[in-house]
Amino acid sequence: MSWPSQSSSVHLPALLKPKQLTFPTQTTGGNQFGSSCPVEIPRGNSALIKCLNTELLRLSQDLTEELNPSVYVALRLSADHSLEKEAQYLQRLKNVFQPSASSSVAGGQQKQPNTGRLALYLLALRAACQDMETLMGRQLVTRLKYHLHKEKEQIAFKGNGRPITSYYQYSLGVLALCVHGKKIDTHVIQKLLNAEKHNKFTHGGKLSVDTKAMAGLAFACLEQANLYEPRLVAAISLAVQRVTDRILQAQTTKGTFGNIFSSPLAVQLLIATGMSKKPECPKGMDALLGSLEQGHFQNPMIMSQLLPVLDGKSYLDIATMECRAEQDTLELDTKCPGSRTVILGTKMITVQLAVEHPPSPETLYNHSIQVPSGSSLQDVLRTAVEQGPEQFTYETQNTLHGPLLTAVMGVKASNGERRYWQLLQAPATSLQKGISDYQPQDGESIILKFSPW
Repeated sequence: MSWPSQSSSVHLPALLKPKQLTFPTQTTGGNQFGSSCPVEIPRGNSALIKCLNTELLRLSQDLTEELNPSVYVALRLSADHSLEKEAQYLQRLKNVFQPSASSSVAGGQQKQPNTGRLALYLLALRAACQDMETLMGRQLVTRLKYHLHKEKEQIAFKGNGRPITSYYQYSLGVLALCVHGKKIDTHVIQKLLNAEKHNKFTHGGKLSVDTKAMAGLAFACLEQANLYEPRLVAAISLAVQRVTDRILQAQTTKGTFGNIFSSPLAVQLLIATGMSKKPECPKGMDALLGSLEQGHFQNPMIMSQLLPVLDGKSYLDIATMECRAEQDTLELDTKCPGSRTVILGTKMITVQLAVEHPPSPETLYNHSIQVPSGSSLQDVLRTAVEQGPEQFTYETQNTLHGPLLTAVMGVKASNGERRYWQLLQAPATSLQKGISDYQPQDGESIILKFSPW
């Protein structure tokens, strides 16, 4: 992807008071919006949190990084800002996202952002207090509504209850429109309610905590929007209760919800739905802080979902942002321990790499690969290609979560087939990180398995 040239004249976002929604003040009980997770962040962690903030700011200035509206949203929800650098990043986002929105709604151009990316961009615009009652703003809203309409049609047409992309992106689209105070087609909402009721928020046959949490955030916003008839609001309220109950049940003994990487969104949901009296909230926060201290968060998408939580906020707080009296105090030269930069070791390690394509009983590929210590799984795959391109090949697709493995040895994952290349630590432990983030250990066996989801 080629990056747009940075504008030489960058203006700070217009300071516009939000007009669409008026949310009630947070209370300690009930489902009201605001910062409700009453966790005192120990002083020893304040520097750690500021370093996370600084790292995201640094990512926003790195032209080699994928442009990610989620990073901008996190920076805007933070208590500390670098207003000029935030404005520069917003301009770069506009250069990429807004030209595509100017085409006709039914144009179907290949480079259009998918539902999730467009939704994140709309959240970013609201976090910047941008006026959406302009021609471009209305076009963006119309385009997202069109995306959701097509997603809804896919759910009904195929009969399998699944959208074009995923229920995570579908929920994110609903949330973005709701945060902007836009009324959403009741049929679109109903499809999400039906999916929640019939336990469609799964991946690989297991509960997808991050999808459940994102849907919960969408429901929580809709519940307070004052735009829908009482019967629909009652159904939405029940969905909020079911989703939060399920999220609480998903908490592990370590305090995580599902796994550590789905936990930031889960805690965001607890924050948004007034779970201040539930012990799961501070327990989850402790788990997040512990993992942050140990350097487990390296993926920009997950980092950007975590930072609002550490400020006691959720995506719903975007709806009431006024962009005034902000602390312009964040500096890139903040001294922080550690770095996202991985330094490869001089020691070589051996990783066993296998490829399985059920129902075939035969292993398509099974070789020992040597790489420097500290290498990522993606480095292992590259080395496998270098050692024998006639034996092993793979393809990836760039996503906001990092490169996604889409094809191995010519076999491509397909949304229509509902299959994907699953990353496993032998014999059957699913990896919690992607190929660019996961670092195999010496002697470890990794299986790439073509699996249903």
